[in-house]
Amino acid sequence: VRRQRQMCIRDRITQHSWMFLSKLVNLRVKIQRDTIVNLVHLGARAFEEIGGEVVQTASFVFAKNRIKGYQGKYYRLVNYSIPEDKEKGFLNHANEYIAKQENYQKIPDAPISYHLNPEVYSIFEKRQYIGDVGAAKQGLATSDNNRFLRFWPEINFDKIGFGILGCEKTVDSPSKWFPYIKGGTFRRWYPNKEYVVNYQNNGFEIKAAVMKKYPYLNNPDFVVKNTSAYFHAGITWSDVATGKFSARWVNDGYIFADAGPMLFVQVDPYVKMGYMNTPVFQMFCDLICQGLHYSTGQIPQIPYLQNIEDKNFITASVDENIQLSKEDWDSFETSWDFKKHPLLRNVSTISEAFNQWRTECDDRFNRLKANEEELNRIFIDIYGLQDELTPEVEDKDVTVRKADLQRDIKSLLSYAVGCMFGRYSTYKDGLLFAGEPYSLQAFVDKMNERPETISAEELERAYRNEGIVVDEMFFPDADNVIPITDEEYLDDDIVSRLCAWLKAVYGADTLEANLDYIAKALGNKGSTSREIIRNYFLNDFFKDHCQTYSVTGSGKRPIYWLFDSGKQNGFKALVYLHRYTPDTIGNLRIDYLHKMQRVYESEINRMQDMMAVSYTHLTL
Repeated sequence: VRRQRQMCIRDRITQHSWMFLSKLVNLRVKIQRDTIVNLVHLGARAFEEIGGEVVQTASFVFAKNRIKGYQGKYYRLVNYSIPEDKEKGFLNHANEYIAKQENYQKIPDAPISYHLNPEVYSIFEKRQYIGDVGAAKQGLATSDNNRFLRFWPEINFDKIGFGILGCEKTVDSPSKWFPYIKGGTFRRWYPNKEYVVNYQNNGFEIKAAVMKKYPYLNNPDFVVKNTSAYFHAGITWSDVATGKFSARWVNDGYIFADAGPMLFVQVDPYVKMGYMNTPVFQMFCDLICQGLHYSTGQIPQIPYLQNIEDKNFITASVDENIQLSKEDWDSFETSWDFKKHPLLRNVSTISEAFNQWRTECDDRFNRLKANEEELNRIFIDIYGLQDELTPEVEDKDVTVRKADLQRDIKSLLSYAVGCMFGRYSTYKDGLLFAGEPYSLQAFVDKMNERPETISAEELERAYRNEGIVVDEMFFPDADNVIPITDEEYLDDDIVSRLCAWLKAVYGADTLEANLDYIAKALGNKGSTSREIIRNYFLNDFFKDHCQTYSVTGSGKRPIYWLFDSGKQNGFKALVYLHRYTPDTIGNLRIDYLHKMQRVYESEINRMQDMMAVSYTHLTL
C-alpha cells in the first residue's frame, strides 16, 4: 500500500458506463490525462450477490501521471454469464488485449475502445463521416400520440392523404391523416408502414396542443421539428438501440417521427443505405452509439469512406433488396398496398397454392440473403476489415418471411372474413370498403369500374352468359353481422360462409380437401374438419386478429369487433368497424341473438322430450 501511494497508483471498481457514454466524455478525457495501467471489463453478473443486466462493472488500475506510449493490459469478460467463468477467463488470459490509450482520442467522444484493431483507428484518422454526405434529422413528436396517431386500418382509407409532397400541400388537402414513419421493429430495406398522423392544415391541432402543453416555448418547433424535411425521401431507422441497426428507404410522401429519424442524402443514397445495413456500420454503431439510442447526434459520427468503386452494382443490389422487402411487406393485409392473399392462385387446392407460395418465399429469402452477403463483402474490403468481420448473414437477420403453414392458413381465413365483410373481394385487388357506405350496388360498381352503368341484376346475367353460376359468386354479407356458433344452427354462420367462399375461390369439387387441409394446419380440437375450423373461430380467431392488428406499444386495434355473450359460447358475432351503422346493434339483437335464443329453446325442448321418452322406456 505504501509503495502504491508512492507511485500514485489507484485501483477502482465501478459501473462500466464511464467507459463509453457520450455524456461522460469529459470524465474520460480527464482520466486519460493519467495512465490506465490495466482494466478488467467484467460486464453483468460479476458477483453472485448481484444478478441481472443492470449492474455492469469494470475494475481498473491507473497511475496519477501520464506515461507516454504506455501499453495497458485489458481483459474483456463481458460474455461470461457467471462469476466463476469470469474468474477462469481472467486467470487463463482469455480475451486479453494490449492497447495504447492515445488511440482512444481518435474516436468521437473518446470511448475506452481497448478491443479495436489498429485498422479501425486508421479509419477514424481519415476523418470522413456519414454526416459529411447526409443530414440526419429528428422528425415529428406529436406530444400526445393517443390523440394524434392511429394504426392505419382504423381510419377511413379515403381520409388518408397519400402522395403529398410538402407541408403546405396539407392546407388545401381534404385529408386529415397522413402516412407516418415511426421506426418500429427490426426490418431492413423497406419501412414499417403502420401509422398515420393527424397533420391536417399543416399540423394546426398538434402545434396548438404543443403550445398548450409547453406554454413557455416561443413556438412549437422544439417538438414539431424539421418540418421542411417532411414528405421528402430519405433513409430511416429506429432510434431505439436495443437491437441491430436497420436502415430503410422511404419515398416521398411521408412524415417521419422523432423515434424514426431520417438521413437525407443528395448523391448516391442507395450506396449509403447499403453501407448502413452492413456489419461494418454495425461495428461502428456498437462503438459510438453506446446507450439506448441510435441518435441523430451519434449516427453522423460513423465513419464513411468515400473512395467507393462499384457504385452501380451497389445501387442495383440495394434497389433489388428494397423491391424484395416491399413484396414481402405487401403480401400481408397489414400493408395498405396489399392486393390479394398470396394463397389465391390459379389452382384448385390450397395445398398446391401453399407449395407455390413456399417456393416464392424461399427464393425471395435466398436472393435477399445473397445480396446482403455480397454487400457485406464489398464494404468489408473497402474498410480493410477482413480480419475483423465476416460477410455471412444469419437467417434470423434476414428480414423477409419464409412460408409458415399455420400462420399463412390463419391469414387466409382472415382474408376470407375480410371478403365476407366486403373489405376485400377475390374479384378485385386491394381494399374495397374501408369507410365508405356499403350496398350491393356499390359493390357491383366497384366490380364494374363504371359506376351506375350496370345493375346487380345485369351483372348476374353477364356472369350467367360467361358460364358462371351466380349462386357460387361470393357477395359480401348484407347486414355486416357474421355469427359464430358452436353448431351449425344458422345457414349464414361463419363456417357456412367460409365454405361458400372456398367454393367460389377454389371450386366446389375440392371443398372437402381444402377444409381438411385447413383443419390439419390449424391443429385445433375436433372430430371433423368443420368442427376443428369452427372451434378455431370460436376460441382463437379473434385473439389472432387482435395480434395481427396491433403495434408494439400501441396495443390492440381490431377492425372486426367481437360481440360475445360469455365463456359458454352461447352467442358470438363479428361486425366490421368500417361498416358499423346506428342500426347494426339492433339488427344483431333482433335478427341473430333472438333467433339463437329460439334455436336454443327448441333444442332444450327437443332434449327434454328425448329424456322423457327414454325415462318412459326405462320404467316400462
